[in-house]
Amino acid sequence: MFMRTRIAIAAGLLILADIAPADTVTDWSSKAADILVAERLGPPPANRGLAIVQVSVFEAVNAITRRYPQASLLALDAPAGASADAAIAAANRAVLSKLAPSQQAAIDLVYQAALAAVPDDAARSGGIAVGEKAAAAVLSMRAGDGAAVPDVYRPLTSAGVYVPTTLPAAPQWAQRKPWVMTRADQFRPGPPPDLTSALWARDYNEIKSLGAKNSSSRTPEQTEIARFWEAVAPQVYLPVVHSVAKQPGRELTQNARLLSATYQAVDDALIAVFDAKYHYALWRPITAIRNGDMDGNDATERDAGWLPFIETPMHPEYPCAHCIVSAAIGAVLQAEVGSGSMPRLSSTGPTLPGVTHSWNSVAEFTKEVADARVYDGVHYRNSTEVGTAMGRRIGELSASKNLR
Repeated sequence: MFMRTRIAIAAGLLILADIAPADTVTDWSSKAADILVAERLGPPPANRGLAIVQVSVFEAVNAITRRYPQASLLALDAPAGASADAAIAAANRAVLSKLAPSQQAAIDLVYQAALAAVPDDAARSGGIAVGEKAAAAVLSMRAGDGAAVPDVYRPLTSAGVYVPTTLPAAPQWAQRKPWVMTRADQFRPGPPPDLTSALWARDYNEIKSLGAKNSSSRTPEQTEIARFWEAVAPQVYLPVVHSVAKQPGRELTQNARLLSATYQAVDDALIAVFDAKYHYALWRPITAIRNGDMDGNDATERDAGWLPFIETPMHPEYPCAHCIVSAAIGAVLQAEVGSGSMPRLSSTGPTLPGVTHSWNSVAEFTKEVADARVYDGVHYRNSTEVGTAMGRRIGELSASKNLR
């Protein structure tokens, strides 16, 4: 069960706020997420950007500390005594300037503030050089990953017949090159339940009751969970990663490696989930429930005016994207902690300012995310279970490749 804490939040841009970081890696990760969101990137492009940022940061820091040479993707040399803090700032600035050009003033502001804390000497200039070199190499490596493939989604219609004119999100995302997976469909699940099955009826009736806009079955606690996980921006997940990264005794390169492994997993999870979504193209609850007399199942009664608790995302239902992301993150964190005790995980989200949710384990965290999407009225129970299982496998794959 999650715990709730209400805290005071100061007004103003998060990227300009004073953050109490465990180190410059976690500090900059929060700033990078804020900058990418301020650029008005959607969740998939923003998470791709975070992956590029965090891989660049790890490569720069690891070139200086040489703590994990076997985990490096690049062969970078760093001058003796180069400043890791300067390298982190330079790597972030170089990547963010490329991916969030409209935020250049904000990027430069936080960059100059970060460099002001580093003595202006050979160590600083050496660190800047390493950070910029790492960023350039990773940006080059990902330049052809398919993110720039044009969206040529063709709406299903007949000549002259009206269809809703808002195009679905990220139909081209499955064409991207993954980080740790071999291909987008590597973890593609089997099909969703047959519409005449008892499983379909179970999921239909659960979400019809719990996920309705004015549900009388959903408790106040469930409603808060639903509202909390309405958030789609990266900021709702970063604090969960920081719950481990900010533990006492951790070293800079450890956190750079953890964030790199985590966001490679998140980016690949989104590639995998959009592959499955557009492959199966399962209808969302708002469509299914308003057409409950069409599915051939006597156990699903139509509700012509049914609405979900939150606005339905503009992409197919199966499987659950929030679930795959949370499980991918959880699997990396579990691998990082290993057999040791998992620190209490927590997060705050932009959809419920001032509210913190906390969990004692990865399992509690991923279960709340899955439950939330049912309470939100946008995902069937089976879809949350399938998405969670997919995310766990992708996170474990990233951990096996990056946390060696």
